[in-house]
Amino acid sequence: MLPGWLILLAALLYIMLLFAVASYGDRRAKRELAPRSGRNFVYALSLAVYCTSWTYFGGVGLAATRGLEFLGIYIGPILVFTVGMPVVRRIVSLAKSEKLTSAADFLAARYGKNPMVAGLVALISLAAAIPYIALQLKAVSDSVAVMVGGTIDPPSVGAAFGVGLPLAVTLALASFAIVFGTRHTDATEHQDGLILAIAMESVVKLVAFGSVGLFVLFVLYNGPADLLAAARENAAAAAALTYETPISRWVLLTVLSAFAILLLPRQFHVTVVENRTEGELSLARFLFPAYLIAINLLVLPVAIGGAITLGPGVDPDLYVLQLPLTQGQPLISLVTFLGGFSAATAMVIVASVALAIMLSNDIVNPILLRRRMIAGGAHRQDFYSLLLNIRRASILGVMLLGYAYYRHIDSDRGLFSIGLLAFAAIAQVAPALFIGLVWRTANARGAILGLSLGFLTWVYLLFVPSLGGPDHSAIAGEVMNFIIPGTGLFVGPDADILLNVTCLSLLINVAGLVLGSLSRQARPLERIQSGIFVKRQARWQSSARGIGTGVSVGMLRETLNGYLGAERTARSFATFERNAGRRMGDDEQADMALIHFSEQLLGSAIGSSSARLVLSLVLQRAEAASGDAAFLLDQASEALQYNQGLLQTALAQIDQGIAVFDASNRLTVWNKRFRALLNLPEEVGQVGYPLINIMGRLSSRGDLTGDEAREALRRLRAHESAFPMVLDKGRRIIEVQSRAMPEAGMVVTFTDVTQRVEADLALKQANETLEQRVAARTAELTEVNKALRVARAAADEANIGKTRFFAAAGHDILQPLNAARLYATALGERMPADGEDRAFAEKIDSALQSVEDILGAVLDISRLDAGAMKPHFTAVNLGDMLRRVETDFRPLADERGLKFTVVRSSLKVRSDAHALRRLVQNLVSNAIKYTISGKVLVGVRRHGDHAVIEVHDTGIGIPASKAESVFKEFTRLDEGARAAQGLGLGLSIVDRLARMLEHPVALSPAPGGGTVFRLTVPLADAGAETAPQAAKPTGRLPGQAIAGLKVLCIDNEEAILEGMRVLLGGWGADVHVARSAETAGAIDIVPDVIIADYHLDNGGSGVRAVVALREHYQRHVPALLLTADRTQDVRDLAEEEDIVVQHKPLKPALLRAFLNQIAIFHRAAAE
Repeated sequence: MLPGWLILLAALLYIMLLFAVASYGDRRAKRELAPRSGRNFVYALSLAVYCTSWTYFGGVGLAATRGLEFLGIYIGPILVFTVGMPVVRRIVSLAKSEKLTSAADFLAARYGKNPMVAGLVALISLAAAIPYIALQLKAVSDSVAVMVGGTIDPPSVGAAFGVGLPLAVTLALASFAIVFGTRHTDATEHQDGLILAIAMESVVKLVAFGSVGLFVLFVLYNGPADLLAAARENAAAAAALTYETPISRWVLLTVLSAFAILLLPRQFHVTVVENRTEGELSLARFLFPAYLIAINLLVLPVAIGGAITLGPGVDPDLYVLQLPLTQGQPLISLVTFLGGFSAATAMVIVASVALAIMLSNDIVNPILLRRRMIAGGAHRQDFYSLLLNIRRASILGVMLLGYAYYRHIDSDRGLFSIGLLAFAAIAQVAPALFIGLVWRTANARGAILGLSLGFLTWVYLLFVPSLGGPDHSAIAGEVMNFIIPGTGLFVGPDADILLNVTCLSLLINVAGLVLGSLSRQARPLERIQSGIFVKRQARWQSSARGIGTGVSVGMLRETLNGYLGAERTARSFATFERNAGRRMGDDEQADMALIHFSEQLLGSAIGSSSARLVLSLVLQRAEAASGDAAFLLDQASEALQYNQGLLQTALAQIDQGIAVFDASNRLTVWNKRFRALLNLPEEVGQVGYPLINIMGRLSSRGDLTGDEAREALRRLRAHESAFPMVLDKGRRIIEVQSRAMPEAGMVVTFTDVTQRVEADLALKQANETLEQRVAARTAELTEVNKALRVARAAADEANIGKTRFFAAAGHDILQPLNAARLYATALGERMPADGEDRAFAEKIDSALQSVEDILGAVLDISRLDAGAMKPHFTAVNLGDMLRRVETDFRPLADERGLKFTVVRSSLKVRSDAHALRRLVQNLVSNAIKYTISGKVLVGVRRHGDHAVIEVHDTGIGIPASKAESVFKEFTRLDEGARAAQGLGLGLSIVDRLARMLEHPVALSPAPGGGTVFRLTVPLADAGAETAPQAAKPTGRLPGQAIAGLKVLCIDNEEAILEGMRVLLGGWGADVHVARSAETAGAIDIVPDVIIADYHLDNGGSGVRAVVALREHYQRHVPALLLTADRTQDVRDLAEEEDIVVQHKPLKPALLRAFLNQIAIFHRAAAE
């Protein structure tokens, strides 16, 4: 027995120590921009808040009667943090990404941010915590009574300390929790001081319990063997050692403890909310199970030693204190008392803080917000101070409820039974949580129904009897035996009431969840949230883009000021503006990204359900339809989460390390490769970590000297060229390069160039012996180069010869073909229109046209391949070009019964006018040729600084597998061969023209069948002059228009001249022929028009002949140049002398249209 003042002083000093440690932790966290490596150990030790006075006192009490059964409540946590670590990581990841602050918030977010779900979980958590807090108060009061009087005698204790000893303990612990647990409204901000104090208490518990255990083993007894021998001779001890716990009891304790380690408010807060890095979980995976094993190693020795030494007259729960007291060891007794006091205070403090956050966010705040909404003042009050006061009042209220329960329950009730009552309550949250993580169909209705039914079952069958009310727990056994008959587990004198009620309540809970979820379809927001929690399958919701919200930036800023404070709101908005790369004025309309950011920011202070309610009120104030606005908000949230995940995935796949630093050289964005290349610990991967600290780490571990680190820092800030950084004592070389960001800050890339440098070194070493080999090979290379030059010269000469051959062959072949067409046309026009001979003549003309097309295509391909055709780029008016295309192909489309539509455009592009028109004509001709029925559409789309000319058809289509082969020479699809005649050269010319002009051409299937060709052409500069367009033909006029027109024809081929005389004479023209300019000048006429061949005898040309004759006649006679040479040089030469060009073989229709224009001009001049 110790003096009461000493016990009181020790407790007060211990509480003051907690205050000092917590205060130190807060101050250190403010000074440091990033946590130290010791933070991982602090986090892992803080998880031991699970080991409360139940472990310290109740575990010994249970072991004294039931042996190893007490281990059941530790098997579950060990399995969760080893086998079940992926589930823990998933929950932590979801809570961080959604900024969730409690289990109630987590469940509410999973089920569509439903406030009723959050409220139910908060209520269940409160109901579970009240017996648990009462358990701690009972343990502290009982331990004080033992230390003072040696027995549990509350009245005597009350006389010594005053009636309010338990109340005084309650208020002291509440004060500590209020001071260090409610410093700010953001529940996602870490309580560094509080967690450090809890970690310290974990060490105190372990040391204190270990001291009494070792005292029993090695002071009272001579080691474990001596204690075991004594136990065999003691009936109570032997009974405890031989007690066989039923398998069902083991399973029950394991399952309940597995649920409790994640769902108890204090455990969720410490495990999830206070987690910062992946490294903390990695260490906790080993350290926390090891702690549980260590603190329970000596439970059974203490229990057996107490049963032997103290006998049945002492409460087994207090063996830990009674053993050193009865053996005259006051110091060990005091240390043991402080260990138990520490175990109780740690649980009470963290649980009260976690419950206060839960109650304020999910019960009190929604009620206040709705009342203010009704009063019309939802956002005109400053809620910052109010929120803090609500949480402080909640902490005090939770503690007083625990105290009231402690005063009301039976004082003889064991600590273990009180703890299991709390475990059974919190287990009611497990179905909604774990089923919600795997079953997408689960919705809010099912969660509410399951939680309500399971909780009511627990209240009626377990909680009410614990308060002294009617006990109907036997109903659970009868119902379970009916559901699962024949097992004998649920009925009989040995039936486990806790097992029966827990199984029944969880069964009802799951049934309610399933049936309720199946009774209606999930709402849109529930479906979105289930996609996030069950499996990320976000889809890009482009419909939310560009839709106004009606909420200004100033309204959002004003709203958040009231909950977070002006300073934090301003800091958060500044971060958003920096990341978005733009400034936001208060009058500017907020986009969906800012609203989603505000929702998450607000959710960190008041919970996701309350945050969504607040923003709904803001949207209503902006006269937006609240339902639509909320739906858009959900769409935008999912899109932003998708983009964020996509960006993180993309960065993770890059081989380079990437790190972005803000204007203050603090880390803002990075990928895993960045830390891997520099071999940096996980705690470096924190927003705000300074660049100078990163360089300091590299310097401290010996990778860089101090001067090298400073020089690297200078070069990074100066954005100089890339420089190497040698790490791992020369084993790795990292190339570092920085680039300035548009607004402020910089992006730094880190590339591992070790292999490249090693290759360069090997190359340098090889170069040292290379000179010898070079000398030996120089002669050989010289000879090879000579041979290559000779071969190249021969190839070039052959290529030039091929080009010349095709040009000459083209002229020689097209000359007789031209004469043949002239005769065929003249013959056809002289025959009756309905005669059989006329039909034969037309067939001859058609055959000649086909030969002409083939030869023209082959010659074109030859010139394009040889590079003889050079583009002449000018500004081309697409409207004029498309008008000519429509004029050229309208008759053909009408003849085939096709709907031919050309959508005009006012765009100007930079291209070769002739080559572009020919390219588009080939595409249109191809579309009309292979379209049996339907339509052909030609149009232009603007795409940035390019115009895309599109040709759509409903023809036979081109399979995707043939999309490349159709551009090859003489390639035709089977369907195309059946639909139309041809050799497969059209698209080959299109491909060559497109490559010559550098205009990409692509094809794709058209919706509903057919093909779409797309030609991308750059737009011309504004104000560029448009290339002159050739005169449009006025259409075919009657033959009498040419009658009497004096035409002079010059050609060195007699057959051509005769053909022209026959054809033009048939049209009524006065035709004169000559073989050269000299013979033409001898003819005593002044012609109305000159038609000259380009190639004449003796190196003469038609252009020079026309110029000479114009000088001879002393007048500007209109002239037409006929040529088989299609090069740009010939066209340019003719245009300089105002001579119209038509290519051989001559098309009589075009010639006739030209002569009609000349005849009309002469008649108009004569009149």
